[in-house]
Amino acid sequence: MPVVRTLRNVLEQAHCFQWTDPLKTRLTSCAHDDYTQTITPNQHPIAPGTSIGHVHLKVSDLNRASEFYCGVLGFDVMQRYGDEAAFLSAGGYHHHIALNTWESKGGSAPPPGTTGLYHFAIRYPTRRALADGLRRVLDAGVSLEGASDHGVSEAIYLRDPDGNGIELAWDRPETEWPLTDDGRLLMDTRPLNTKGLLRELTTDKV
Repeated sequence: MPVVRTLRNVLEQAHCFQWTDPLKTRLTSCAHDDYTQTITPNQHPIAPGTSIGHVHLKVSDLNRASEFYCGVLGFDVMQRYGDEAAFLSAGGYHHHIALNTWESKGGSAPPPGTTGLYHFAIRYPTRRALADGLRRVLDAGVSLEGASDHGVSEAIYLRDPDGNGIELAWDRPETEWPLTDDGRLLMDTRPLNTKGLLRELTTDKV
């Protein structure tokens, strides 16, 4: 059960979850100071409309990386500079993902135990669109590292050819997000039924 082991290791190393039932892939939260601590609102918050505009990745082979992000996931190339850089988009935006080999051509992924990007998320507009993303990676033979229902979202975890962690996800409507009794956000990690997700592709949508 490789997915079970991956999720177990990640969450136990974060010290905020304890693996209790591998057969049912059920997680329970531990009594942890950071998890139970009351969160004080930021007195000087960033502007509410702020968002992450794009992610820029160092890759070892631009053609290989482009084939994954465009050929498998379906992004469009908006601009390319030879074998040095490419700027990719969904829906005509200038770029959501940039790839470059300026400092990394022919290089290798950083070893475990080093700092850096844990993963980045590609957010799909609907659950059906996420199912299409899942179908694409499965058809391409890409291995999954995990599949989780976080209450606020559903997510598929994998890696690109350079070892960068990727989350494919869609957000539930905010009105459906789980909350504690006192109104605080209560995200969770439960196994996601990927077969059920793929059924979105065979269900007629009005």
